[in-house]
Amino acid sequence: MAAPVPAACWVRAAAALLLGCCGAALASGVQDQAEQFFKSGHTNNWAVLVCTSRFWFNYRHVANTLSVYRSVKRLGIPDSHIVLMLADDMACNPRNPKPATVFSHKNMELNVYGDDVEVDYRSYEVTVENFLRVLTGRIPPSTPRSKRLLSDDRSNILIYMTGHGGNGFLKFQDSEEITNVELADAFEQMWQKRRYNELLFIIDTCQGASMYERFYSPNIMALASSQVGEDSLSHQPDLGIGVHLMDRYTFYVLEFLEEIHPASQTNMNDLFQVCPKSLCVSTPGHRTDLFQRDPQNVLITDFFGSVRKVEITTETISLDRDLAGFESKLPSDEVATEPLKYAEQLPVAQIIHQKPKQKDWHPPGGFILGLWALIIMVFFKTYGIKHMKHVF
Repeated sequence: MAAPVPAACWVRAAAALLLGCCGAALASGVQDQAEQFFKSGHTNNWAVLVCTSRFWFNYRHVANTLSVYRSVKRLGIPDSHIVLMLADDMACNPRNPKPATVFSHKNMELNVYGDDVEVDYRSYEVTVENFLRVLTGRIPPSTPRSKRLLSDDRSNILIYMTGHGGNGFLKFQDSEEITNVELADAFEQMWQKRRYNELLFIIDTCQGASMYERFYSPNIMALASSQVGEDSLSHQPDLGIGVHLMDRYTFYVLEFLEEIHPASQTNMNDLFQVCPKSLCVSTPGHRTDLFQRDPQNVLITDFFGSVRKVEITTETISLDRDLAGFESKLPSDEVATEPLKYAEQLPVAQIIHQKPKQKDWHPPGGFILGLWALIIMVFFKTYGIKHMKHVF
């Protein structure tokens, strides 16, 4: 007859089995979470950035678009994968007190126009027809490569739009408008043609949430600066330029993006919280029901960054070279200091808290004229008219 198994052995076996199951479940959960982060499967990134407003008083809409352009370039998306559409050229506007610049902050420290901006569609080229043709790929064969959205089914696309809008429409140059139905149908054509893997749509305009209400295509995430019935307000007035420099929502999105780097693990849920109603005055909205992944597992760089290429080599590369000694042997005239590009300027977080520069004081013209009048009066009071011949 077999001896009975002690109760202590049963307890140990049960504990070991329980620990094994918990460990397996924990490992499985970590693996599932890691798979979700890399489930995007995209191999390239594209950005379509659109400003739909003309005229000097819409300066802020151009600054909005150029600010997003600056951020996506800094995070790695090249100009060849950016379609930039600006309805007006504020940098060359005769009213601009500082030509060839567009500022996004009232201290005039951050020039978002820079020296290497590539505008693909400008002025009257920015139309509803051209915008829809870019999205759907229905463009003439003669169109240059820089004006094409050459995306595929492995592309993550960021579409940013800003301008004046209303309930269900966005105006283009005060002469035409695009409706939320037309935009939804264009996205459906893109999906049917396999022109995107995932799409992030951001719009900064009045009643912006109405523009994504009609979306029905999969893998689209949408954000808006205001709800239906609300206005999207401007920000950063500048007395020197005479207009507002940015809109509130894009301003705080830009401030958030300045803290992002190419290897950042910040997710989309953090982007949803960047501009609460206490800061934006309007109520930002977002829509994620069409998106297959959990926004918490979607990195910001999945749309604002770029997939970094890795080249594998079988050759041995020596990294022990004395670079410091090599540089010291170079003549001093060969060491050239390149000027900082606009994407390498001070971060927005530092600029916001800087004090404005003290301007040199110059007496007004009326002050100088009054001073001369006072001198002449004192001269006549003291010497009289008879001494005028000695002066002239």
